[in-house]
Amino acid sequence: MRHSVNLPKLAACAAFALSLPAFLGACASNKAPPATQFDFGPAAISTQPQAAAGAALGALVVTDVTGSSALDNERMFYRLSYADALQARTYANSRWTANPLQMMTQRFKTRIGQSGAKVLSETDASLGIPLLRVDVDDFVHDFSSTSQSQGVVAVRASLFRGHTLVDQKSFVRSTPAASADAAGGARALAASTDAIAADIVGWLGTLDLQRR
Repeated sequence: MRHSVNLPKLAACAAFALSLPAFLGACASNKAPPATQFDFGPAAISTQPQAAAGAALGALVVTDVTGSSALDNERMFYRLSYADALQARTYANSRWTANPLQMMTQRFKTRIGQSGAKVLSETDASLGIPLLRVDVDDFVHDFSSTSQSQGVVAVRASLFRGHTLVDQKSFVRSTPAASADAAGGARALAASTDAIAADIVGWLGTLDLQRR
């Protein structure tokens, strides 16, 4: 028994098969581009006169920087203060290479070490060595208008000897961003972080850390 061939149906199937690669290619092209990653850049040796203050610090335990859980990931935040200062937004295709708390911890340790201090880990705290703890209150690319923005970093630094608080001080730095995008925000936040690191070194230099 012979079967008839449905030519219109066969032609439709062939056309679909031919169009399938193009359809799949179009779907693939609609995938989001890979995220651009940023960090603080190399920690160049500071030319500021911090060495004398840092050398007077002696040994110092620097703990991991702490802050909001929003900073415990690689997202890059910005805020449109001129429109809604209460809303935190994230750049869609830009990320930090590590979360900001980790990057700030490493940068503070590096800067304090560059100043001449001996930076130790938290496991050495039982030796009676002064301990520095830094809490982040703000870390954001802030837009004050559609054309002006800055990298704002605010921290609270606390110095302990054993369980006794020796001193505590807040630091805020705001660096103008060269461009109104993630790259401009990353550079401005890196500069503000470095400025706060210098402020902390200067502050520590005013304290008698080697007193036992």
